[in-house]
Amino acid sequence: MTAEINWTEITNDNQMNLESVLKLYDQAFPIEVREPYDVFQKGLKYATSSFPNSFRFLVGMEGDTVASFATGHYLADVNTGFIVYIVTNPLVRGNGLGSTTLLKMEELLKKDAISAGHSALRFSILETEMEELVHTEAEKEDCIKRERFYEKNNYRSHESINYLQPPLHGDTNGIPLNLLFKSFQGSQTITQIEISDIIQAMYREKYYEVNRIDKAILSKCLNKMGIDHTSF
Repeated sequence: MTAEINWTEITNDNQMNLESVLKLYDQAFPIEVREPYDVFQKGLKYATSSFPNSFRFLVGMEGDTVASFATGHYLADVNTGFIVYIVTNPLVRGNGLGSTTLLKMEELLKKDAISAGHSALRFSILETEMEELVHTEAEKEDCIKRERFYEKNNYRSHESINYLQPPLHGDTNGIPLNLLFKSFQGSQTITQIEISDIIQAMYREKYYEVNRIDKAILSKCLNKMGIDHTSF
């Protein structure tokens, strides 16, 4: 990379550059997968009392410009990082900025795994839009670019479950998304039991504890995916 990127984290006590980050966020995603702003604040507050779970809000700055950002949760029960958003500024992206941002977020999640008592992070997992969800040709092109980007960075699809993201805007129906994972230990595969446990942890720690989505809606989505969620 030619430009120098300075990395910082937004926290409950330090929200410098948040306004600029949110402007970039609004430009990057279709409304169906864009959370209300207050969810970020809830995540930051939750992180202050949820150890060994965590919430990370990473920002890369090029001078006074937000070059990129990423958010993610560490899910201690399944020793897995859940990367929620990763965005690069179209005015400065290129030269590997997206991959560097992803790597920096993975490093933070690895630190969380060690803090939780593990020798290493087990998996990193993320949701991506399906091409059928987009509204414009430009969004479709961005969707294809994301798929190629994550494949290049060793994220693979898990196709045995037709994954649903819980509704983010008060609807009762889940949003079909691709679910991608990356392994950091041993086998590069993930079992049906592991993926089911991880999805339950995502729903519990992210979509219930932070987003505060109703349990009945979450249960409905889990049922549609065929996931036994007695623990939820």
